[in-house]
Amino acid sequence: MMSLSTTFARLLGASVLASGLGLGAALAQEVTLKLHQMLPAQAPVPALVLQPWMDKISAESGGRIAFEHFPAMQLGGKPPELVDQVKDGVADIIWTLPGYTPGRFPRTEVIELPFLVNDAESASRALYQLGEKYMFDTEYADYKVLALFTHGPGLFHSAKPITTPADLAGVKLRAPTRVTNMMVTALGATAVGMPVPAVPEALSKGVIDATMLPWEVTGGLKVAELVKNHTEFTGKAMYVGAFLIAMNKEKYNALPDDLKAVIDANSGLEFSALAGKLSQEADAKARQIAVDLGNNIIQLDAAQSAVWEEAAKPTYEAWIAETAAAGFDGQAILNDAQTLLAQ
Repeated sequence: MMSLSTTFARLLGASVLASGLGLGAALAQEVTLKLHQMLPAQAPVPALVLQPWMDKISAESGGRIAFEHFPAMQLGGKPPELVDQVKDGVADIIWTLPGYTPGRFPRTEVIELPFLVNDAESASRALYQLGEKYMFDTEYADYKVLALFTHGPGLFHSAKPITTPADLAGVKLRAPTRVTNMMVTALGATAVGMPVPAVPEALSKGVIDATMLPWEVTGGLKVAELVKNHTEFTGKAMYVGAFLIAMNKEKYNALPDDLKAVIDANSGLEFSALAGKLSQEADAKARQIAVDLGNNIIQLDAAQSAVWEEAAKPTYEAWIAETAAAGFDGQAILNDAQTLLAQ
């Protein structure tokens, strides 16, 4: 398998070659873009997606675009505030989860419905295409969307083993999205909302008994040192979370056309699919940490996973009813999502 660094290196080399260095390598820097996000710079998405992406754009612009990277909320505020920071110009570009601001991006929730997707690359490709059709002119109208993608399959990480839906009864559980909150609440858990950076302290202090996360996030958060049980599913992912990379619309519009073209060439459908792929590939390293610690990795087989999938069906019904009340056709979006994911 091609390494993550090799993937970006080849893309970078091919892109620079194709451009013929038409922007000129010696031109002076014209614009500096502030990128703000919630996790440390060494976390998988910042290290494997965001930093190579910034480097690639800087190279293809001949140095005319530079970046200032502010990880771990260094510009201030809390993760749910990122969408307003980029809208208001506090940051020029942000990476965040739309689900941190429930109600703001309701159409995006379709990809977060339980047991819908198989992998992050196909989910990310489908999500971006759904964005083009349903979201960019509605819930993202105030932003320049650069990417919409997902992480790899989410799973339970818990103090006590979770094998069946009945095991959620009474569990204080950090669920990452509004629709996963709906699912686990219906199954008897007490859903506790919080951004990812707050999870380790909440686990260590007993504020929560369990959390739902993809493997790739758990390494930096040291989740495998805080809880000893991890429940994996066979087949479709229990859930995935949607990620957004967005730019301040006025900042983008103020760029000269050739620099807009550099941003555009490194954004959109293929970048979204690649970001999802790289995010999921980072799962293996974090999972190995739990293996090396001797933790209990519960691998549910197809029949056991099917029980969970059946138990999650009311979440679909509730979500579709909510979208109708909100004035848009969630069933149509879901139908298109299922069609795209099957391709």
